[in-house]
Amino acid sequence: MSDDSVRVFAHSNGLLVSHMGNLLEAAGIPAQLRNMTLGGGAGELPLGECEPEVWVKPHNRARAEALIRDALSGESEAPAWRCPGCGEPQEGVFDACWHCGAGRP
Repeated sequence: MSDDSVRVFAHSNGLLVSHMGNLLEAAGIPAQLRNMTLGGGAGELPLGECEPEVWVKPHNRARAEALIRDALSGESEAPAWRCPGCGEPQEGVFDACWHCGAGRP
């Protein structure tokens, strides 16, 4: 990505930054992760310049920030469901029943 990108997320936890980048990519928003290996420079470099960051093109900014906000608040989680095969309650993250293997309706 060129320098016309904008930062939409930064955090000291590189795993969280990677997760947000993956979330945006899965939603069709090209994202670039920056500063993923600068944590060792903290103290020698200003802390704000060492934090891992997610950058996107300006036209994707509003949608990217909304997706990140929803993910951090938990609103993007899929709703729970009940298996049509055996009636077992399922968490929203599963696409198949853990008990009988039936697919999500």
